[in-house]
Amino acid sequence: MTLTEWFIFFLIVQVIHFLGTWKLYIKAGRKAWEAAVPVYNAVVLTKIINRPWWWVILLFIPVINVIMLPVVWVETIRSFGQNTTKDTILVVATLGFYIYYVNYMLDVTHIEDRSLKPRTNGGEWVSSILFAVVAATIVHTYFMQPYTIPTGSLERTLLVGDFLFVSKFHYGARTPMTAVSFPMVHDTIPVVKTKSYTSKPQYPYFRLPGFQKIKRNDIVVFSWPIDTVRYFRDPSGIHVHKPIDKKSNYVKRCVGIPGDSLSIIDGKVHINGKPTQLPGRAKVQFSYNIKTKSGFNPAVLYERYKLIYGKNIFPVNKSGDYLVVELTEENAAKLKNHPHVTAVERIIAKKGQKDTGIFPNNRKVHWNTDNFGAIYIPEAGKTVKMDLQSFSLYRRIIEVYEGSEMGIDNKLSVNGTQVLLNGNPIDSYTFKQDYYWMMGDNRHNSEDSRVWGYVPANHIVGKPVFIWMSWDSNVKGLFNKIRWERLFTTVGGDDAPRSYFYYFLILVGGWIVFSKIRKRKKNA
Repeated sequence: MTLTEWFIFFLIVQVIHFLGTWKLYIKAGRKAWEAAVPVYNAVVLTKIINRPWWWVILLFIPVINVIMLPVVWVETIRSFGQNTTKDTILVVATLGFYIYYVNYMLDVTHIEDRSLKPRTNGGEWVSSILFAVVAATIVHTYFMQPYTIPTGSLERTLLVGDFLFVSKFHYGARTPMTAVSFPMVHDTIPVVKTKSYTSKPQYPYFRLPGFQKIKRNDIVVFSWPIDTVRYFRDPSGIHVHKPIDKKSNYVKRCVGIPGDSLSIIDGKVHINGKPTQLPGRAKVQFSYNIKTKSGFNPAVLYERYKLIYGKNIFPVNKSGDYLVVELTEENAAKLKNHPHVTAVERIIAKKGQKDTGIFPNNRKVHWNTDNFGAIYIPEAGKTVKMDLQSFSLYRRIIEVYEGSEMGIDNKLSVNGTQVLLNGNPIDSYTFKQDYYWMMGDNRHNSEDSRVWGYVPANHIVGKPVFIWMSWDSNVKGLFNKIRWERLFTTVGGDDAPRSYFYYFLILVGGWIVFSKIRKRKKNA
């Protein structure tokens, strides 16, 4: 829905509210016109139902308002003596229209100083759970979201099984675009495995101000641009169109920012013609051929030296003296000195070797994962020339990211050598938003922008800031599965990761002691 459509919808809601409550406003000692003034009517209503004024704010926060509306409906009828379970069910089941019946058909009296304490233990539990969900949803949506590393694309910088806290406020929290959604989950309701949202209506895209921009080589969580899989990792092959905020979340390193010219030369990223400078904590991995002396099993080498980290060990001949493994350049250099190793060779796809699975996926460019580009990363407000080459690079941007996902019907086509936008000839195009280029540090085991292209600014979710838990499912023993050295470590920075786990334990212990002392003093 566009802003105009949402404004019209808002006015309709105000009319519905006025018609259904104006008599109740009068019975509560207010004026009828107060039920008709947008926002002010909500402030007055909180006074009528004897609830705090800041409830009004909750009514205008996406997703939270869906939770709060039934609460307000129930509180309204209870403020006029309709306290039975039947009344509660009716007002919720009729989406609040039961208030019309109370307003016009019943002779009710406003209970000015009614008790707000639930009458039963069950009611108190429901009230506590409800506002716990509201508070948690606000934190999850606008401040900090937990995230798990599901794949090895960022090995060894981030590991499979790392549990992260992702900051929404660093780059500015993206307000939900899906108006009706199950709280605290993403695209799927756990256990029942059903869709957690309705595709319509949709709020317009909006992002709150952040206190920093995405910098080159930041690790970023974002909505996977091409995601149409019904549920993440669903093997059924069912595809659906997903709203932007319900697409699967990915985490990669942003190697290119808006305005950059990017190329990949022999596996190394170059920005504006110069090799990119990665932060000290980045552990970029490539695939290497490891040859060992005849009769020596390379799998033994892998098990003995954990510095050779990688899930992929592939013996390719009967003698078993050859394998392919993912290594950092530092570990590859160390491995060359091993007495049983005869050669360590990095695997590089040659320049000019065509990979049909590489962006822009038109089978015309001779690019691959190790030799790619150069390409321009679009910046909002900047104009590019539109010809047959740029047509392939920017077609999805114009048709989808600046078209259908923004409620615009864009169609890019070619007539001979002329590029057409919605049937009209164009020789240039001006971008409406910023774009980014995301890649995994595990260069040969990462599905990233080299496969599906640019990441639009409206797909950015947040910045990983903290690893609060790390779990190695490949290790036996509950105690051994926890990577203790990674607990409570920061994600960014140039220095070596430092665990703050013991500081956390001291803080928790101190709080427990303080609470017990305070309780004893209170009892005394």
